[in-house]
Amino acid sequence: MSDVLTVRGLRVLAGADEHPRRLVDDVSFTVAPGERLGLIGESGSGKTLTALAVAGLLAPGLRAEGSVLLGGTEVVGAPEAALNRLRGSAVALVFQEPLSALDPLMRVGRQIAEPLRRHGGLRGAALRAGVHALMREVALPEPDRLARSFPHQLSGGQRQRVALAMALACDPALLVADEPTTALDVTVQAEILQLLRRVVQERGMALIFVTHDLAVVAEVAERVAVMRAGTIVEEGPLADVLGAPRHPYTRTLLDGARRLDAALGAAGAGTPAPARAGGDR
Repeated sequence: MSDVLTVRGLRVLAGADEHPRRLVDDVSFTVAPGERLGLIGESGSGKTLTALAVAGLLAPGLRAEGSVLLGGTEVVGAPEAALNRLRGSAVALVFQEPLSALDPLMRVGRQIAEPLRRHGGLRGAALRAGVHALMREVALPEPDRLARSFPHQLSGGQRQRVALAMALACDPALLVADEPTTALDVTVQAEILQLLRRVVQERGMALIFVTHDLAVVAEVAERVAVMRAGTIVEEGPLADVLGAPRHPYTRTLLDGARRLDAALGAAGAGTPAPARAGGDR
């Protein structure tokens, strides 16, 4: 069976053609059907730019070189019309802050319905049934009531579930989740991670999970690629990379995570530990 995604020699460049800055440099990896890849790195490592390049969503002023084969279609250099056909069916994205992806003036039921209507051709009762089915799949309670709500009326966890429902609407072969739990409190974070695992397993989707948090990636991924300064410095099965890291940078990330866990544990022995992420508001 062929890979869902094949990335070869990917570069993301900024600036003039004569003297560009290489923000991502010579990145290569594959993702097989149903595989869950964690893309790990600190802020500025290039992991989000890599994820955006996979979907042809780089911001103006940035350009990609190399090759990104998504479902057998070349993304790099593809016209926007071709990329629009890939987005939703071949690849869908879930971002860190769902408020940035949701229209604040549109009820969430209508936002979930839009890809079903546009790409699936659903109308009327079939469209309403499809929206409710997606809301149930992502464990949103009371679909009738929540479908009439606006994004600001939902909690952070509920908004992220809406964003996931929208991403699932066209049954993509690859789901890219870019720090989807960072803005949530620890309890809601665990629920979203469990939901992601369940959904990708039940649908047989491939997953790229972008994060800086080793504890989070350990909950989701089966293989990891560690990025630093725009390059992949280590890649392999999760247990191998986290259990016996080869690259000094990976060992530094692990040591930092252990020190943070130790500090939080010590704080928990007395006063409540500081939250590692923002609340579910």
